[in-house]
Amino acid sequence: MSETTARDVAFLGLGVMGYPMAGHLAHAGHRVTVYNRNADKAQQWVAAYGGRRAASPAEAAAGAELVMMCVGNDDDVRAVAAGAQGALAGMAKGTILVDHTTASAVVAREVHAAAAARGVGFLDAPVSGGQAGAENGKLTVMVGGDAATFARAEAVMAHYARAVTLLGGPGSGQLTKMVNQICIAGLVEALAEGIAFAERAGLDAERVLDVISKGAAQSWQMENRGKTMVADKFDFGFAVDWMRKDLGICLDEARRNGAALPVTAVVDQLYSRVQARGGARWDTSSLIRLLRDR
Repeated sequence: MSETTARDVAFLGLGVMGYPMAGHLAHAGHRVTVYNRNADKAQQWVAAYGGRRAASPAEAAAGAELVMMCVGNDDDVRAVAAGAQGALAGMAKGTILVDHTTASAVVAREVHAAAAARGVGFLDAPVSGGQAGAENGKLTVMVGGDAATFARAEAVMAHYARAVTLLGGPGSGQLTKMVNQICIAGLVEALAEGIAFAERAGLDAERVLDVISKGAAQSWQMENRGKTMVADKFDFGFAVDWMRKDLGICLDEARRNGAALPVTAVVDQLYSRVQARGGARWDTSSLIRLLRDR
């Protein structure tokens, strides 16, 4: 699909990620129909961006060449994609369904099969970059599916991404997102431990981060969350509840494929302690609270 050609597109799910992602499609000139479980949010989006609101995923998908969705979990994906009033019920043969939800590879393969039975292309395409990445159109999109389907959808996804990459067949996007979350979990805990150690040692933690971020310890987490961790601020970014959902998916998949995830399992339990302290909606960098408040 040409980047410059206006398309009939649907977007299902207008949460902190989906709302701005759909907005980028509208700004690019595509004709966008939206669906959200909370109809008021969909109406708010229409007031901001134009387009139209639909009462069900099937209604939103009817007439759309591409249908994007970004919902909560595996059960939501099944319902919104393949339920009685799901997107596939309204999609025509030859159209494409793209799922940006972070979900399991199992559900990705299920929906791929259900879509194929209807002659609809399907891509599992979870994203990384958080709310800021969605708002700024700088997400990283990890895609699983057929190469021909990917080629037809890539330019449209690029409107809210800095990188859109096909990793392999159905489920490969979700598996790659699991790798992403496994790596982040370990990095955030290591950063929390390093900052807490610096504070206990009487060092100026901000100056320490400034120095070591110029060397081998540098990471996105350090650059974007280090100073806010020092300042004990956790009211933005990716919530602990969401990370625990994602790490649960990683650990389930590891049980299936035999991978060892000892650090991931420990960090998941540490996040459960943050939840127990009332931090379910704190940013994931709040792990440092466990080290400060022992």
